[in-house]
Amino acid sequence: MDAEFADLVPLFVEESRERLEKLALRVPRLALAAQAAPALAEAKRELHTLKGAGRMMRLAGFAELCHAAEELLQAARPGALATVGMIPLLTRVADALAAMVDEVARGAADPPADPELLAILALSLPPAGAAAPAPAVAPEPAGADPSAAGASNQIAGAAERSLRPGPVPAGAVGARVDTQALDAVAERATEVRIMALAARQAVVRLDELARLAEHGMREPQPAQLLAVLAAMLRRMAVDLERGQRRLIRAADEQLEQMLALQLQPLRGSLLALARYARELARSLKREVEVEIEGEQTRLDRRILRELDEALLHLVRNAVDHGIEAPEVREARGKPRAGRLRIRAVAAGRKVSIAIADDGGGIDPRQVLQQAVQTGLVDAAAAAALPHEQVLRLLFSPGFSTRRRVSETSGRGVGLDAVAAAVNRVGGEVFLGSEPRRGTTVTLEVPFARRGESMLLVRVGKLRLALPAAAVLRATRLAPEAVVERDGQSLAVVGDQLVPFVPLAQLYGQPAAARQLLLQGAASGQPIAVAVDEVLEEQEVMVRPLTRKVATDRLLEGVALLASGEPVGVLSPSILARHEYSSALPAAAGKAVVQRLRVLLVDDSLVTREMERRLLEDAGFEVAGAADAAEALSRLGEGRFDCLVTDIEMAGMDGFELTSQLRGMEQFAHLPIVVVSTRERPEDRLRGLKAGADAYLTKQGLDAGELIHLVRRLSGR
Repeated sequence: MDAEFADLVPLFVEESRERLEKLALRVPRLALAAQAAPALAEAKRELHTLKGAGRMMRLAGFAELCHAAEELLQAARPGALATVGMIPLLTRVADALAAMVDEVARGAADPPADPELLAILALSLPPAGAAAPAPAVAPEPAGADPSAAGASNQIAGAAERSLRPGPVPAGAVGARVDTQALDAVAERATEVRIMALAARQAVVRLDELARLAEHGMREPQPAQLLAVLAAMLRRMAVDLERGQRRLIRAADEQLEQMLALQLQPLRGSLLALARYARELARSLKREVEVEIEGEQTRLDRRILRELDEALLHLVRNAVDHGIEAPEVREARGKPRAGRLRIRAVAAGRKVSIAIADDGGGIDPRQVLQQAVQTGLVDAAAAAALPHEQVLRLLFSPGFSTRRRVSETSGRGVGLDAVAAAVNRVGGEVFLGSEPRRGTTVTLEVPFARRGESMLLVRVGKLRLALPAAAVLRATRLAPEAVVERDGQSLAVVGDQLVPFVPLAQLYGQPAAARQLLLQGAASGQPIAVAVDEVLEEQEVMVRPLTRKVATDRLLEGVALLASGEPVGVLSPSILARHEYSSALPAAAGKAVVQRLRVLLVDDSLVTREMERRLLEDAGFEVAGAADAAEALSRLGEGRFDCLVTDIEMAGMDGFELTSQLRGMEQFAHLPIVVVSTRERPEDRLRGLKAGADAYLTKQGLDAGELIHLVRRLSGR
């Protein structure tokens, strides 16, 4: 490619990908009598346009492959395209062209066309005046023997890499955005700001009423003044409620418009998955026909990014684990080519993505045998497990029935990773399988990422959050309804014994005399937890945990309440798998001296590292945070004895962080030490007024003074 065209690469890549998506959708329709003629015309038009673009960009190999495929379609009649092998050949052409575009996006100057594919296309051309014959059958590429693991894995890896578009040079054209939608978002944002500013009037009015009340306290007969104040406060309450309703309505409309900009059709992702499946099948000497449905289904691009690896893994499983070799399928009375169906459908506020194969299915006996061998379940319990729960064992961490480890699969990182990805976006995963008939994995996820509805619960002195969607019913438990058997807590509910998670016991909290049993389901599996009470339901923002420690394994994230308070979010998937017994460390048999835990907040990595070393040398356990938001997240993850914070940070500064923490009940008495470069008396006074217990300057920082302060303030 000439250097003068380098700045046109982003345009070429974007346009070519769009046209190749259209081509990939047209090819299957060539086999349908009612759609063959228009599909043929559209396919020829797309190839012709792609050929012209390739020639303009001096991409000789790309243009040559487009020309060869166009010649084949030009010579063919619509009816002749249904010939056995013609549709797979054209599908292979579309896949090869897409892979070449990906290479160009990654910086390749002129990727060559596959000479074998060009030869097959040439041999498939009919003589003048004759109908197109069945395409020539290509020999398997050398080194594609599945027993030769290295070559097979190299091809499989290349196929997987071709799925992901490479980095696009600077100046790339982004996704097209509806300008009308952007205008509406900007207008709504202005309205929200105006309504927020109107709240200032209410603050001023309240201040006036407070002054009036202060004067009234000096009057001998304040009854009349109190009556006036009561009437004015009621009127203000009505005005504030009306304004709040308008603000919430405007914020909801703003959110809906923003979410609409995040939605994108799944067409490109489904086509890429189909292409990957075919490439992987060729590398493994399998024959696979891929069907896709619902390519116009729209999903939040942020959720789709989270699911990328999970979907790839499911396609790998279907081709490598599920669909049998052609000779095995023939022996079982099946067609040589396996069928893989990738289907997306929108249902209400959810999107369902199903990946189904007609392969060998899952043998539940093999699953149980492996589960017993690895100690996941004991032999006695395994015999009584229903079919659905046997399949759920496949979602356990590290569980795999695959004995052969390869680049393609079998490394023990399997469906548990899929479930984790789906849970992170607030969805569920379901698995169905029948031996010799196939397997279907279905992901149900929200169509857009928004605030999540959480139940705020109390357990002793702790407050935790549980996704509201996972809870279906609540039952008040009398003490006599709780049974302990073989180390498991059971609740008598009607005529059933329901296993439940004793959260108070796990967290070492005193349990209420009459607890509340919350029952529900996660990914089709029942869950039940005992709490002291449900405080309220809130729509919150959930952030992933910044790290995992032993005491955090029951949690999957941190919810930021409307007040800004961080609260740990319980993981329904862990609760459903009954792994809670090992999620928290067992209580020690004797008293253990606990190290002081210090949270260090500073946006300078160097400063943070220096202070961390000083504190750790003194025997403290130190955790770091780069800003106030991360500090709030860490405070929601675990207990700290002291907070040491800088002032000047991006976003919320140290003054605001200190003030906000002092407004939260559980952090009202947390020792806070400010360490800053600001040494003016007014800054020191502002820090102490915000609620800091001590204020030190970095210029004259004395390690001994800091250590002594932390020990004294923490009561050690």
